[in-house]
Amino acid sequence: MSTETLPKAEIAHNYPKHIAIIMDGNGRWAKKRFMPRIIGHRAGVKTVRKIVEFCAQQHIEVLTLFAFSSENWRRPVEEVSLLMNLFVATLQSEVQRLHENNIRLRFIGDMTPFPAQLQSMLQEGVIKTQHNTGLTLVIAANYGGRWDLAEAAKTIAGKVVSGELAIDDINADLINRYTALADLPEPDLFIRTGGEQRISNFLLWQLAYTELYFTDELWPDFDGTALEKALQSYQGRERRFGQTSDQVLNAQKTPSS
Repeated sequence: MSTETLPKAEIAHNYPKHIAIIMDGNGRWAKKRFMPRIIGHRAGVKTVRKIVEFCAQQHIEVLTLFAFSSENWRRPVEEVSLLMNLFVATLQSEVQRLHENNIRLRFIGDMTPFPAQLQSMLQEGVIKTQHNTGLTLVIAANYGGRWDLAEAAKTIAGKVVSGELAIDDINADLINRYTALADLPEPDLFIRTGGEQRISNFLLWQLAYTELYFTDELWPDFDGTALEKALQSYQGRERRFGQTSDQVLNAQKTPSS
């Protein structure tokens, strides 16, 4: 992994535990350069390497990247096919590198529509890195927030029918237990590149209290310096979770037991 565009690694105390990113703008980046869209996607993979390395250096616990949404199937067939091929090639070149850097790889989403070869590679990558203890890299592929909630609802409904759960057992904590990222901390910081200011069906449940950051930079241009700007914005915000500023301040002053 190259670190040429990364600032010097200095572990900050007020960095988020979990960063979630919509990597938008690959196609527009290529179009501005009169290149095919797939060239933009390949450039985006290089940016992924840089951002993953930065997060690992800074001891971020979780990085979740929106690689392919359930709506992306609507794109031209040729582009979807090229994206699948790029996905395979990236896994072939990167999984071993992730493993050597103690990074744990996870995937969320409905993998069943993917080609059998790709499904097998996804599973192999997860198994190979499952005992690593550094950064957890979550790739959302054929993922949608509504799909995530629907899957949780189906699981809970099945348990009600079987008698394992009663209707009165259903609450927010129970629903959360059956969502895709239930075992990980909720995202502290959400970043979307490319100038759009919407969540686009990404982690709808998990982003309830997440700090949102939007930038006009296209994903292939988003480097460590750009990520530092997002982190500085995050550090300047007060996260109250429904409390008052005074309550937050008093909690910070009270030593933990």
